[in-house]
Amino acid sequence: MPFPSPSDRQDDGPALYIVSTPIGNLEDITLRALRVLKEVSLIAAEDTRHTRKLLSAYEITTRMMALHEHNEEERASRIVAKILAGESVALVTDAGTPCISDPGYRLVSAATREGVRVVPVPGASALLAGLAAAGLPTDAFHYQGFLPKKQGKRRDILTALAPLSHTFVLYESPSRIQRLLGELESILGDRPAVLARELTKRHEEFLRGTLSTIARDLGARPSVKGECTLMVGGATETAAPPVADLDEEVRRALEGSEESPSRLAKSLAKRLGLPKGEVYDAVVRLSGDT
Repeated sequence: MPFPSPSDRQDDGPALYIVSTPIGNLEDITLRALRVLKEVSLIAAEDTRHTRKLLSAYEITTRMMALHEHNEEERASRIVAKILAGESVALVTDAGTPCISDPGYRLVSAATREGVRVVPVPGASALLAGLAAAGLPTDAFHYQGFLPKKQGKRRDILTALAPLSHTFVLYESPSRIQRLLGELESILGDRPAVLARELTKRHEEFLRGTLSTIARDLGARPSVKGECTLMVGGATETAAPPVADLDEEVRRALEGSEESPSRLAKSLAKRLGLPKGEVYDAVVRLSGDT
């Protein structure tokens, strides 16, 4: 199928453009994204100081407005009003594709409710860049992004991910990546995994192996730098986590959990491959100690 000519484009008339920007390498921006950023009346940016570096590199002088998680709801109505009045606005975040673990979905929702045309301008994404080079199965995958900071909620999510048979993807900061690797190994067993660090930047690195080997590699370093994208292999019949001590597994699950004993036992039994009655007895017996 031939490519459409540049004149046969949908980038005409008032619209909200969802523009992907580089995740590290400034060359990873499309010609279309550069044109849209030049032509719109306003750029709504997560951090205007960060976005100004990109605009300056390509001599773009379009005015900007800050739009981040703390003011998005309030500013969304102002931006929608501008588009309804005939202006076009581009939404960008600090890196990658807006709305993917970044601000933007409230603005997009407000725009669609008012009948505003929303136009994606695709480009860089840490999720897709990491998956494409990981070497893990990608016929199906689950994107989880950043986990909550509270231990109980983290464990609930990871427990739900345990039975998935396809690759899943997590984001984590360098200061917490080793904690995440330990949690994953404890709950899932020692799965195949790939850690992508500093994607598209000078010191880009892929660590391939298992959760434990990657953790050992990072542990031998004086520090870990750069945002991390972690791809973890799905569950297989031979990859069920070992149960060396049911009581210890139950104690860990009880920490910070607000589930009833029955529901907690059901999820644990499914993950560990044990009879629900056996796990339920342990939950009831140990719940008073936690």
